[in-house]
Amino acid sequence: MRSIHLFTFNLSPALNPKAQGYLIGALAAAAYGTNPLFALPLYDAGMDPDSVLLFRYLFAIPLLGAMLWFRGRSLRVPRRDVPLLFAMGILVALSSLTLFLSYNYMDAGIASTLLFVYPILVALIMAVGFKERFTLTTGLCILLACGGIGLLYRSGDGSTLSLAGTLLVFVSALSYAIYIVAVRVSRLREIPTLAVTFYVLLFGLLLFVFRVDFGQALILPDRWHLWGNLLALALFPTAISFLCTTRAINLIGSTPTAILGALEPVTAVFFGVAVFGETLTLRIGCGIVLIIVAVMLIIAGNNLSPTLTHFRRLFPRLPRRNH
Repeated sequence: MRSIHLFTFNLSPALNPKAQGYLIGALAAAAYGTNPLFALPLYDAGMDPDSVLLFRYLFAIPLLGAMLWFRGRSLRVPRRDVPLLFAMGILVALSSLTLFLSYNYMDAGIASTLLFVYPILVALIMAVGFKERFTLTTGLCILLACGGIGLLYRSGDGSTLSLAGTLLVFVSALSYAIYIVAVRVSRLREIPTLAVTFYVLLFGLLLFVFRVDFGQALILPDRWHLWGNLLALALFPTAISFLCTTRAINLIGSTPTAILGALEPVTAVFFGVAVFGETLTLRIGCGIVLIIVAVMLIIAGNNLSPTLTHFRRLFPRLPRRNH
């Protein structure tokens, strides 16, 4: 069996496009969940979110350019789509910025788990804005996710989480949800994946250049190994994650791709506990489980609804007796 080819996302011919989409979407989620692993040491070294993200995007762009060159692909896109690519770039950059800012207010594992409301937001946007069917299963998932977030609204030591941090994560989730939907329903789905990701990161970089005053407020790493962290941020949660996300959206759609984000908080919490010594209490564990169950129910929605209908038929409604 052939392995995944990073540049074209071609898997074994034995796998149908939907199966490929699910595998690529899972890879995207796991890669994005490594954000805290590489970002938190940079914070501890005195760098701020704007400087970290500027280097993250700056290093990712040449990686994508090399992939385009290696595949012999063109960077040319229709002129009419440039404003849309610019808007998507700012959205993605805003999502990254608000998530990284939230790390200053709460544990990275908790922030990454709260971010996992974005699949619910994707489902709502698709239902309200694009008439995608809103099922009973989706409603149940939203309730479960809200219950999980309620359990996570206290940190490991029992103190209430920062409202500012929670709002920052919500903005991050909403921005990412809008991006996922836009890639699916707009003309961007007709542009090659590599080109879309390249321009999204290129335009997103402008936000951080502006925020660091064109280099005036830029903070550089003071130890050589921290440059490795910046390169890893550019490779895993940026280049690989966004490439895989865009490709998965084209293969399986917006909502299933968002749902596969279940691996994001799992990855982030794992590194938060194993590497950074963050506290994982029973209550926090239950909150994580509720959120993951919610989105896994969405991904099983098409198969679950007929099952529930069949189950209900096993217990037909009895006619009322007239007294």
